[in-house]
Amino acid sequence: MASSNILTLLAIFSLLNLCIASRTMPTSLVDDSQNQLLKYHKGILLHGRISVNLIWYGKFTPSQRAIVADFITSLSTSSPSQAQPSVAAWWKTTEKYYHIAGSKKNPSLSLYLNKQILDQSYSLGKSLTQKQLVQLASKGEQMNAINVVLTASDVAVDGFCQNRCGTHGAKSTIVEGKNQKFAYIWVGNSEIQCPGYCAWPFHQPIYGPQSPPLVAPNNDVGLDGIVINLSGLLAGTATNPFGNGFYQGPADAPLEASTACPGMYAKGAYPGYAGDLLIDSTSGASYNAHGVNGRKYVLPAIYDPSTSKCSTLV
Repeated sequence: MASSNILTLLAIFSLLNLCIASRTMPTSLVDDSQNQLLKYHKGILLHGRISVNLIWYGKFTPSQRAIVADFITSLSTSSPSQAQPSVAAWWKTTEKYYHIAGSKKNPSLSLYLNKQILDQSYSLGKSLTQKQLVQLASKGEQMNAINVVLTASDVAVDGFCQNRCGTHGAKSTIVEGKNQKFAYIWVGNSEIQCPGYCAWPFHQPIYGPQSPPLVAPNNDVGLDGIVINLSGLLAGTATNPFGNGFYQGPADAPLEASTACPGMYAKGAYPGYAGDLLIDSTSGASYNAHGVNGRKYVLPAIYDPSTSKCSTLV
């Protein structure tokens, strides 16, 4: 299981400051056999055509749901034409992990938006355990799937706003008499509970270097924060879905494709500063990626195993 925690990782920025400034990982952390930070543990990656199912737990407006749905659709290179830099171009960095893992064992991955399941009645209450998150994730597809649980701003989750903003993992299940696994992700809406912790840089951080918050590209601090955390967890899910893919450190608290590059969204990033993002001339919102339906998003850096650097779109 892995967690997304952008601002917790900012606490270790002082240790990584030199490598962030040069945008190159320190040699001491590089795996000598493959010249990369994130070691490949020989496991299967997600591959083939994989559905993404969204389980909305609690109250979300249709416009909020559209922000995330459009983001998922934007990941595909077959989606409607997107201006550059695009969400699809950001996602293509994950393909480099598949080349390292071997195309025969791990052919390419294609994601598509499938079901959206609404649980607006808070069927499990407003305080959830990890076990209940997995229970909710099980409402999605049981194979060839990533089931994404998104909890509303008034839902408390174990560890939320304390040591994590989201989590990814996998669950075994029996489908047609055969043992299968599906991947799952959980991300919470932090707008009310901890926007300075899980929705930075769209809110003043709760600690560390203080800089003015950025204008959220979809004018929703909570949902734009969800997209940041969800995108990083998707990268980790694709490249380390079952705990034996690409990661560094302990398996229960790994550095993965996105968390290896904490707090970086554009060139020039440093502790407390997200980087030189693009600015929408009309709204003043910051962004680094175009999506479908005219959407704009802020997406985190992904560690590029071919260059041993953290890669951003701008």
